[in-house]
Amino acid sequence: MALSIEIVTPERKAFESPADSVVLPTQSGEVNILPGHVPLTTLVSPGVVAVHSGATVEHLVVDKGFARILGDRVSILTEAAIDTDEIDLRAVEEAEARAQGALEAARTGKSDPAEIEKMEQILRFAAVQKLIKRPR
Repeated sequence: MALSIEIVTPERKAFESPADSVVLPTQSGEVNILPGHVPLTTLVSPGVVAVHSGATVEHLVVDKGFARILGDRVSILTEAAIDTDEIDLRAVEEAEARAQGALEAARTGKSDPAEIEKMEQILRFAAVQKLIKRPR
């Protein structure tokens, strides 16, 4: 029996597919989910989700969030998600530079803590995208 995987962000359903297994980045390390996994709710750390289907593996970069495994359904709710094939390093670096500038300006003045957290989130997500996309 296959798993049913969905990754949802506040803006959209970023991914939905059946799979043989999925590897999640969590605060305790990577967790490999197979069909028949015990029910689990866990915090997801910024990193790469690997979705295994037969001989293919699809990689998606996710930001922080949480995952719920119930039966053979894996639901990941995250702040942001992107397929590694869709990452544009130039756009990531531009977004990172804008966020860094906004963060520095926010820290020097009286800024809303939510705005600072948003800039830090953009920087975290950019760092993960750059790590996975840059040649080793």
